[in-house]
Amino acid sequence: MYLFYNAFHLSYWFSSASNQIIAAVLTFFLNKRVTFQVREWSAKLVFFYILNIAVCYVLAYGVARPLVQHAFAGMTLTGQDNVAMLVGLIIYKILNYFGQRFFVFQKKLNRTGRTE
Repeated sequence: MYLFYNAFHLSYWFSSASNQIIAAVLTFFLNKRVTFQVREWSAKLVFFYILNIAVCYVLAYGVARPLVQHAFAGMTLTGQDNVAMLVGLIIYKILNYFGQRFFVFQKKLNRTGRTE
């Protein structure tokens, strides 16, 4: 993300989005199998994963940028964007974990009350 933004001078949105897209592909498989131990594979699961990633991204980076621009008004735009990408990443990780835990990879209870 920082390489794209600072070295290649790509936009805030492109740099942060490309970082999340690359990470999302890897973390789908890791979170599915390791973190949440879900064995299911379906188009619905992939759809909800992509939806969660998109919503978390827009919320996190959409909130981070104006928040940082306001809080660091005396800083250069490049400096603000670098801080905003860090703040956005932190917000994104928190939102994304809870979205995956309770929305995407939620454990389903069977009739006995146990997880399947």
